[in-house]
Amino acid sequence: MFLSRPSRLRRLGTVGLLGVMTVIAAFNGIAWMQARAMTHYVPGAVIRTRKPELLSNREKAWIVLTGVRVPRPINTKTPETVGLSYETHTIELPDGEYLEAWFSPAENAGKSHDSVLAEDIVAQGTVLLFPPYGGSKEALLAPGKIFHELGYDVLWVDFRGAGGSSGSETTLGVREGEDVAHAVRYIEQIGTDQPIILFGGSMGAVAVMRAISHENVTPDAVIIESPFDRMLNAVRHRFKASGLPSFPSAETLLFWGGLQQGIDAFSHNPTDYAQSMDMPVLLMHGEADTRITNEDAKAVFDQLPGQKELVIFPTVGHGAFAGDDPEGWKQQVQAFLADAI
Repeated sequence: MFLSRPSRLRRLGTVGLLGVMTVIAAFNGIAWMQARAMTHYVPGAVIRTRKPELLSNREKAWIVLTGVRVPRPINTKTPETVGLSYETHTIELPDGEYLEAWFSPAENAGKSHDSVLAEDIVAQGTVLLFPPYGGSKEALLAPGKIFHELGYDVLWVDFRGAGGSSGSETTLGVREGEDVAHAVRYIEQIGTDQPIILFGGSMGAVAVMRAISHENVTPDAVIIESPFDRMLNAVRHRFKASGLPSFPSAETLLFWGGLQQGIDAFSHNPTDYAQSMDMPVLLMHGEADTRITNEDAKAVFDQLPGQKELVIFPTVGHGAFAGDDPEGWKQQVQAFLADAI
């Protein structure tokens, strides 16, 4: 029995609609999986997915189908690795969560915490350091050592999900802003009356900015490296680095990631946070950075309302300036703090 022409068209239309719906469902399923993979660290000894720009076409296709693998960051080094004595501190959070931090006092690395706060101990201030995405506090040993050499007490902090802290998830700077606030309040509660300086790299920089904007944190000065300007742009850059179209992939990934984590990922924008930062700010950027462009860095810098300085390292990529150019980094930081504190 032959179908009439209208019936054949209706049938083809139904098949076509089902095909479109299947493609849309598959696309959203992949985006949901990708978002979850980026915000949930994998416990154990797993191999981290290589940077997008280093993947072959075959590897990119596989990653699209399976998601990235980011091992839960751990600490295999301590301040003793760079010649500093330290104490491990636990910062208790609500709901049984906690942050692990290392504390190394200026000029008195071997003394107890009680003696650190004694009147005869004079530090230039206290620097709190916050690590990047996929990293633990050991990633900041190099800048921490330089701050210590400059006469500052140093507190390295693991975000929740990383290092010695609780959990295994990340929100790319949103919940981490709360962690920054908890760490600052902890330092204030244990008795320091010296200036407080916040340092963050990449996601750590974004978390510092959000803490100031959303958590009423008021440091005396801020030093940030490689913050993205808008979360959407950061995800778009990642797709472009993979050679994949960013639209509507980036928007879909942000939607599902925000839904999974209970956050508004589309409003997670350091250009907005910067407007609340009226304290002295040093923003450092690598001109060879393929993740954060010069325009992104300038967009954040332009929104800072107070005393500010933008330093661009011409041959450095994304972050790690203190490790790649320690002398140049130290000179920039020392000059900035001498004027800011």
